[in-house]
Amino acid sequence: MKITFLGTGTSQGIPIIGSDHPVCLSNNPKDKRLRVSVLVEWSGYNILIDCGPDFRAQMLANNVKKLDAIFYTHEHNDHTAGLDDIRPFFFRQGDIPIFAHKRVLKALRSRFDYIFTTENKYPGAPGVKEHEIENRPFEFEGLEVVPVSFWHGRLNVFGFRMEDFAYLTDLKKIEDEEVEKLKGLKVLVVNALRREPHHSHFNLEEALAFIKRVNPERAYLTHISHLLGFHDEVEEELPKNVFLAYDNLKIEV
Repeated sequence: MKITFLGTGTSQGIPIIGSDHPVCLSNNPKDKRLRVSVLVEWSGYNILIDCGPDFRAQMLANNVKKLDAIFYTHEHNDHTAGLDDIRPFFFRQGDIPIFAHKRVLKALRSRFDYIFTTENKYPGAPGVKEHEIENRPFEFEGLEVVPVSFWHGRLNVFGFRMEDFAYLTDLKKIEDEEVEKLKGLKVLVVNALRREPHHSHFNLEEALAFIKRVNPERAYLTHISHLLGFHDEVEEELPKNVFLAYDNLKIEV
């Protein structure tokens, strides 16, 4: 299984438009972050987790030529706004399978009604094949996918475990029984927004405590804002098995 971090930034990305914050002015490519998403390559399949507003640029940057499925964590703009840009994949492959909670599918249908309609559909619009998921394992082409349920403020969000890899973003609170799903991981990806506490995201201290609780072999931090600090400086502070993810980083599990 190969994981590509397509984007590792928070909802505004880094740099923020018009900001004079030192991290936003950094020349280090690792301090420039598109909106958060990962590509999972498994057994010849390309699985995208979240499809945000930077999707097109991310596909071009990583020369992605096919897309077999999209798994959605939740309906916020920075995780869904790129859906229209699946068109090149649709034109070559047909309807793209999407997997999401019932609530998320409803939000997508409202926002992208022209994609989901079956009547008088515009011929240039892409098409999708909907798969409603709940908090129980499901299968994609022989791969068992285990949803992990948690809270992003008052919004319920799904993370996903696939074999020994798990991806959790926009996490603030999680129940003990959901943490049990994460035992024995080789790689955990989890959000760490900034140093100061936040009402709906882990800060760095909370993320590191959660990683210690789950105890994966390796962990990567994502969904990062400029307020966390410079990439290279933050990396030096982290435990030896914890890393700051950055855009276009590729790892194997």
